[in-house]
Amino acid sequence: MKYMLSWNERPQGSPEEYENAQKRILEVFTQWTAPDTFTIELFVIRVGDWGGYMLLDCDDPLAVHKFCSMLPAFEFQARPVVPVMDAVRVELEAINWRDGLGPA
Repeated sequence: MKYMLSWNERPQGSPEEYENAQKRILEVFTQWTAPDTFTIELFVIRVGDWGGYMLLDCDDPLAVHKFCSMLPAFEFQARPVVPVMDAVRVELEAINWRDGLGPA
């Protein structure tokens, strides 16, 4: 299953707390390695912001959850996604099925 992960900085307190969180995030993340179950297709950070996006393929939702739990200073969203043309194909199939129904 493909997932689009996005994350945003969680509200902190003082400037010192923000700085400490940034240092901890960098400390943790520089030691992180992607699990074998992750195939990362895109991994980007928003310019000028503490957040970003990762498009990954992974059949283990617990591995995705574990990644989202790794950095508590961020709020994560993990959304299952499908390629556009696959979505268009099944939407057309659904429309054809629905159009084939008799009157209600």
